Amino acid sequence: MSNKQNKYLVQGSILAVSSILARLIGMLYRIPLNRIVGDTGMGYYSMSFEIYNLALLLSSYSIPLAVSKLVSIRDQRKEYKNSYRIFLSAMALSAFAGLIASATLFFGATFWAGLIGGENAADIAIPLRVLAPTIFIFSIMGVLRGLFQGKRTMVPTAISQLLEQIVNAIVSIIAAYYLMKEHNASVQIDAYGAAGSTAGTLAGAIFGLLFLAIIYYAYHPVLKKKCRKDQAEHQESYKEALTAIVYTALPVIISQTVFNLSGIIDAKLWSWLAEQRGFLKEQSAAIFGIYSTKYKMLTTVPIAISAALGTAIVPTIAMAHQKEDKTELHKKIAMSVKMNMLIAFPSAIGLTVLAKPIVLLLFGYKGDVELSAQLIRLGSMAVVLFALSTITNGVLQGIDRMMVPVKHAAISLVIHIPIVYLLIIVGKLDAYGLVIGNMSFALVVCILNWIKVAKALNYKQEVMKTFGLPFAASVTMGIVTYFAYEFMHRIINSNTISVLFSIIVAVIVYGISIILLRTMDEEELLEMPAGRSILKLCKKLHLL
Repeated sequence: MSNKQNKYLVQGSILAVSSILARLIGMLYRIPLNRIVGDTGMGYYSMSFEIYNLALLLSSYSIPLAVSKLVSIRDQRKEYKNSYRIFLSAMALSAFAGLIASATLFFGATFWAGLIGGENAADIAIPLRVLAPTIFIFSIMGVLRGLFQGKRTMVPTAISQLLEQIVNAIVSIIAAYYLMKEHNASVQIDAYGAAGSTAGTLAGAIFGLLFLAIIYYAYHPVLKKKCRKDQAEHQESYKEALTAIVYTALPVIISQTVFNLSGIIDAKLWSWLAEQRGFLKEQSAAIFGIYSTKYKMLTTVPIAISAALGTAIVPTIAMAHQKEDKTELHKKIAMSVKMNMLIAFPSAIGLTVLAKPIVLLLFGYKGDVELSAQLIRLGSMAVVLFALSTITNGVLQGIDRMMVPVKHAAISLVIHIPIVYLLIIVGKLDAYGLVIGNMSFALVVCILNWIKVAKALNYKQEVMKTFGLPFAASVTMGIVTYFAYEFMHRIINSNTISVLFSIIVAVIVYGISIILLRTMDEEELLEMPAGRSILKLCKKLHLL
């Protein structure tokens, strides 16, 4: 591997690791937050976030990727002045779009909240107003991240992401606690708790921006020095730079909007259908809080690992595709899918077996523990479905089928809406309908993606070692884990110790099971992180 390729992979790994850590922090701080604001408050928090995310996507979310790509291309040609002009144009465009979006969301909070919140509109508007300025902050921060990524350094982005999440976690918990204490007598106490939670998002974005601004100030002389070494034959105008940014960003905006619409549609559908089902607004918000904060949050962590693997596979798939090396291409796809399944299956089975103990460990007895556990058990296989859809998205992007996953997501979304409606109104499944709908969305994307990959690459996935054996090892692990938890709980009657003990047992049993079942051969083990050490240990224990 060349030094350039090695550096690229190292930088990509840094960003992937920081993204996973940021998601873990994002998950962990929601645990004490949920205990403070309750399921109803988390419902208002989640609904306001769905509106915020859509506004962010439409205004400035795609600009960093466009900046990164365009800056990188111009730097490669030594067009340093054009590269800098792209950055300045993107900053102006993004700041303007971010300011408009922030103002629209702040002054029209009640209107936007009413579109998805129904009777809860006034409560959702309170945290939404606190979130609104974050879009403007992010629009500036995103362009700075795009600049550094275009210069092929992921470290500023990685550190700013972690700093952003740490500050977010601390401020969210403190602000939620004090705002609820301050408004203890108010009928909107849960909404103020949610506003405290969103205040953390704003504070985190500000700290992330300050860090990047300091790095940019230090790096600015280097930018100026490079501009003096410019070798461009044509000096781009600001109009040309803006046109290039818009053309690059637009497909990403369409793509990300379609993928994220399922969340806002679920929020709107639930608010509307819950009214028809006769739920009080507090009940409606509490159920959506359980669905979005407990079910979706706990299934997100293993999916985050899949997302990181999906991102990492794109350049290697693209290189093999460009070289028309079908053998290498098929090998990379097969290994990536298998790695995903080796993580997804035990995660899904583990959530199924330990659903209630994990809910009690993380959230305590506050809220509807039984409903939370039942939703997690029912929807645990969403981990597998989203893992597969994520990795196949990465494969399709790697072979230059950028819009195919978007079309598949749009088709799935059209199917998703009537499914959720029928499950809730006709089937009267309520929160269970949301979970089944969530799984059906991933399933349809998954099926359509696989059909396209098979057709485009004449590819056929090996089944037994990729799906059958990891599933068998996971089921074995699940059975032993269940009895390990019950055994320990009867002895010491401590849920925390019993959960931790059973997780340790699960890891050991699963690791031994996949080795004994010959799920992976020596070559595949060596490709894994720390694979050489794992192989040596297996041989020492006579497992291989």
